[in-house]
Amino acid sequence: MLKNKFYAKFLIMIGAALILSACANKKEEVMDNTPAPVAERPAPAPAPAPVVSRIDPLSQEALDSVMGGMAGSMVYFAYDRYDVDASARAILQAQAEWMKGNNVNVIVEGHCDERGTREYNLALGDRRANAAKNYLVAMGVPASRVRAVSFGKERPVDMSDHAKNRRGYTRVN
Repeated sequence: MLKNKFYAKFLIMIGAALILSACANKKEEVMDNTPAPVAERPAPAPAPAPVVSRIDPLSQEALDSVMGGMAGSMVYFAYDRYDVDASARAILQAQAEWMKGNNVNVIVEGHCDERGTREYNLALGDRRANAAKNYLVAMGVPASRVRAVSFGKERPVDMSDHAKNRRGYTRVN
């Protein structure tokens, strides 16, 4: 039994020595006050190639982009009028140039505000659409590529602003 106690104590001491030796620091560290070197940041990944939006050159999006947005595809009329004024002429001239460069058919929509009877507004919308169509044709666009249609007061854009509803809208067919 004495022999077993001796071996037990011997094994405990050897185990303790192994544990303590594993924890010992073999290198002597010297305290240095110089800052640690800063690791260089990796170069940022190259930006992905921009997504090029392919707009069909004969689409409404192409007309709107050339005209500066959807508002560029509209001409506005005075109350109870269908004559093409100076600002409408400038817009229609730009549309005509685009149409002459692109073999595209368009529909010119005539719209009115909600004042007046349905029949009167359909007739006024028709006169507005035909005034815009006739101007495009006068600028050299073939009449066969332009169709005029009236919606009267049936498709208002803004119920609080009558002027926005008195419009001619050119859209690609």
